Amino acid sequence: MANCAFLGLGVMGYPMAGHLKAKGHEVTVYNRTFSKAEAWADQHACKAAKTPREAAKGADFVMACVGNDDDLRAVCLGDDGAFAGMKSGSVFVDHTTVSAKVTRELYATADKANISFVDAPISGGQAGAENGQLSVMCGGDQGAYDRAQPVIDAYAKICLRIGDSGAGQMTKMCNQIAIAGLVQGLSEALHFAEKAGLDGRAVVEVISQGAAGSWQMANRYETMLDDHFDHGFAVDWMRKDLGICLATSNETGASLPVTALVDQYYKDVQKMGGGRWDTSSLIRRLRHLG
Repeated sequence: MANCAFLGLGVMGYPMAGHLKAKGHEVTVYNRTFSKAEAWADQHACKAAKTPREAAKGADFVMACVGNDDDLRAVCLGDDGAFAGMKSGSVFVDHTTVSAKVTRELYATADKANISFVDAPISGGQAGAENGQLSVMCGGDQGAYDRAQPVIDAYAKICLRIGDSGAGQMTKMCNQIAIAGLVQGLSEALHFAEKAGLDGRAVVEVISQGAAGSWQMANRYETMLDDHFDHGFAVDWMRKDLGICLATSNETGASLPVTALVDQYYKDVQKMGGGRWDTSSLIRRLRHLG
């Protein structure tokens, strides 16, 4: 069992930290809103820290799941950052979806302090975090990954090292690219069924058993048909991720025409007031258009 710190107790981090405790690890938590860290600590009979540095002190592994590049830098760097409190030989595991650029910057900074840095973005949504069934895609040194993987397994369905630093984040971009086009396609199919006067549930019952079936269809079609979008991964966060994908595609020369188009569709959803709706709300945009 390991001495762990967990930084960031949002809809994903809160249950992930809980799985670490349930597996017998010692866990200290930090959250920007300290009252949330206190609530988690009271629930799990653990410690809450007021700074990332305090949380990371003495930890073998420091996990982070925050918002974006700037949030990650804030919890890692500076006098109160986690790196300042981490001991030599410890491992920082970043579950945030951020750019590969910031990942490689922080990897280099950590390396100078004899700290290992593993980028380990996650997929599976809030339900995956709560059920300990996340897909974790990792980048970083093999040795650091080998040490971290048994700890990550507390909340993972699969955990796989893809390559060197940044490879995990690049793989998460592949994930988001695939989801963007898929959700738009599912939205159009359900919208078409509605316009054609078909029973959407009956349609999904049959097409989900064929080549059109997907996780999104199985887990989101009912709420999409019912026009409910108050769960799952928010549009604002998806646009942040797609922005990373598109910026990186400019650097790598990859062509992402569908991703760019769906990103603009999500922008339309934001203009409708749907920034906090989940990503399946693309169908509401189609209904709005007629």
